[in-house]
Amino acid sequence: MFQEIPPLFCFALSGILFTIGAIGAITRRNVIVIFMCIELMLNAVNLVFIASGNALSSMDGAVFVFFIMTVAAVEAAVGLAIFVMVFRLQGTVNADEVNLLRG
Repeated sequence: MFQEIPPLFCFALSGILFTIGAIGAITRRNVIVIFMCIELMLNAVNLVFIASGNALSSMDGAVFVFFIMTVAAVEAAVGLAIFVMVFRLQGTVNADEVNLLRG
């Protein structure tokens, strides 16, 4: 009934998503958009792990995805807390204007 998607298509989609995320993280200046691009890159890696695990009939890819999603959730919570504090102190979340680490 359902046809299996070839792993090559999943790898190609993952490469496209990772490229979009990398270009977005490099070119954007808003810290929240950069953060979302990094999350997009993590999801592209998750797609590779799931496709590889499915192609090899192994659960190892799903285990890696579980750990990556856990780290991404923690990253989101800590990152957004840092963004809120930076916005309170600086009044902006523009990466060029935030200079808290400069002495």
